[in-house]
Amino acid sequence: MAVYKKLLVGVAFAITSMAGIAHAETTLLNVSYDVTRELYKDIDSAFVADYAKKTGETVSVRQSHGASSAQALSVTQGLQADVVTMNQPNDIDLLAERGQLVPANWRTRLPDSSAPYTTTMVFLVHKGNPKNIKDWSDLARPGVQVVIANPKTSGNGRYAYLAAWGYKKQQGASDAQVQDFEKAIFKNVPVLDTGGRGATTTFTQRGIGDVLVTFENEVGLMSAGPGAKDFEAVYPSVSLLAEPPVSIVDKVVDKRGTRKQAQAYLDFLYTPAAQEIIAQHHLRPRNAAVLAKHANEFRPLKTFTVEQMFGNFQKAQQTHFADGGTFDQVVADKN
Repeated sequence: MAVYKKLLVGVAFAITSMAGIAHAETTLLNVSYDVTRELYKDIDSAFVADYAKKTGETVSVRQSHGASSAQALSVTQGLQADVVTMNQPNDIDLLAERGQLVPANWRTRLPDSSAPYTTTMVFLVHKGNPKNIKDWSDLARPGVQVVIANPKTSGNGRYAYLAAWGYKKQQGASDAQVQDFEKAIFKNVPVLDTGGRGATTTFTQRGIGDVLVTFENEVGLMSAGPGAKDFEAVYPSVSLLAEPPVSIVDKVVDKRGTRKQAQAYLDFLYTPAAQEIIAQHHLRPRNAAVLAKHANEFRPLKTFTVEQMFGNFQKAQQTHFADGGTFDQVVADKN
């Protein structure tokens, strides 16, 4: 009998240990865009601690970063993302269109059209702004080297292209005149990196270019970080509002049994704790109280949306970035 009791205790201990291992092995993969590495590193740590406190369960989060559109394509080709945190809706729409990985109405599942923060496109220049770059028109001046990510592969690059287009349209230019303006800008672009972080590296580490066009949070990271002595931010007169969206990848979480954890992860992004982290990474939080707390850190800037200027992201994509679109015509004449 004593042996039998010892056996039962041993079995119970083994089952408990296995259950603990099962919890420890619950892992989420967040497939994200290029310039959010630091943001999600901090978000992930805070979420893991919060989830353990609330549920007693252990979950870990892995990150994958790259050019936004390339990342979305990787998910359609089998990368097992539990959640995607992209920089433009088109990249999540792609998951709905190819393989029905998410439902077509994915925007409606979280507040603010499933975009927990906003940002915009601004400039990073060398300290002292030696080329006196103040607005989009300066990017088209002869002798100014402009670093922009490739709009074909990067949402960062698309936002930059559309921001310049919208700026010129608001000045009353025709589409033909705007396209000539884009041609002048891209004649000044020495290299098209596939993603936003690659463009930042080209500008800040390789020493190429007079101005980098990128997200406000990337500019904030550089101008307020270790490179502050070398660079400074420039805010144009108007820019494009970016609302980076997030979604569960339904087909993956249902296959892996991680829907509960994935949903908790995305819900966490809207909490005051996560919104504070978002603000600290130079992204504009949705939470009004957190935004007010950091009001002095975000310069007022006139913005327009893709919907206001282009109808919607699908129309912008088809007109400007599909094969044969305006961007292809712009770079075809670059040389």
